[in-house]
Amino acid sequence: MSVEQAVANLARKVKELKPIIETEEATKTAFIIPFISQVLGYEVTDPREVIPEYTADVGTKKGEKVDFAIKQGDDFRFLIECKKIGAPLDLNHASQLVRYFNITDTEFAILTNGEVYQFYTQLDRANRMDEKPFLILDLANIDPRTFPNLEKMTKPHFDPTTLLAMAEELKYVSALRREVAAEFKEPSPELVRLIAARVTSQRMTAQNLEKFTELTHTAMTQYLRDEVNRRLRSAQDLEDPSGVVDAPEDDQAAPTEVEDDGIVTTEEEVAAFSIIRAICCSEVPASEIYMRDAKSYCAILYQDNNRKPIARLQLDRQIPRIIIFTPDRQEEIYDLLGGVEEIYTHADKLRARAKSLAEA
Repeated sequence: MSVEQAVANLARKVKELKPIIETEEATKTAFIIPFISQVLGYEVTDPREVIPEYTADVGTKKGEKVDFAIKQGDDFRFLIECKKIGAPLDLNHASQLVRYFNITDTEFAILTNGEVYQFYTQLDRANRMDEKPFLILDLANIDPRTFPNLEKMTKPHFDPTTLLAMAEELKYVSALRREVAAEFKEPSPELVRLIAARVTSQRMTAQNLEKFTELTHTAMTQYLRDEVNRRLRSAQDLEDPSGVVDAPEDDQAAPTEVEDDGIVTTEEEVAAFSIIRAICCSEVPASEIYMRDAKSYCAILYQDNNRKPIARLQLDRQIPRIIIFTPDRQEEIYDLLGGVEEIYTHADKLRARAKSLAEA
């Protein structure tokens, strides 16, 4: 089973059982032990690999335990501290995890409540656990970009040097993404002055700064829209009539507009299409999965054929939904309460549909 499939299965289980889980021990049994076994790939019944209630006396702190220690031979791989499902994750309430991390030779730790998994290492100071995680896996809002990183943390692929390099990149890329996102949302005066200096010789008075802040925000928004449309057309091999036209070449041109058919392809639909294509490409070539937008729904088709639908997206409703066709072409409707990322929880059904179409 792939990491992607294991995570999707566990996410479904969490969604189903979360309302009835009331204790930390039940959280461990229902969610965390399966995560260790099915996602990370360790034998939870082998005490040489997975040690529950691991004890390492620290100074005057005697008898304190960390919930799990994962080892390979004499080497620690992970220390895991568990909280009850739904409980907030805060290192201030996981002091034993920090102390154990600092006195053992482990380089990686996990703090989890069964739904959210925070991964820590020691990038800021040697032999001292970082205050912020380098990776977060949220089963209620799965980011597909975490799968390759999770794969590197599984038992067959575990390599401390590779993981530390990955953790450093993830930490700083994540921080930079937050800064970039903040700039797109509200450009800072520093960024506005930097960019404006490249296009105008006007002195940045308070009035000009306000004007160019608005202009910079407009330009950044238009760039994002144009880039989304360009990528969408590329994904459809420039042939699919999705209603999106090429971005204008002229910097002074108006923002990209849709054709007069009234169809508007949203960023959410593009993201959902990418997720479905990533799921189904294990069964059929990605190039044979197409998106065809309409006014009331967005169709995902095999071989761009209306008679071979994989799914339909209805994301403009108050509660967005996906309709997945079964191998016998029945419709199964699922609400996407957690956003388009929740499509991953229906990966098995999408693969089954794609496989049936390929075999037909």
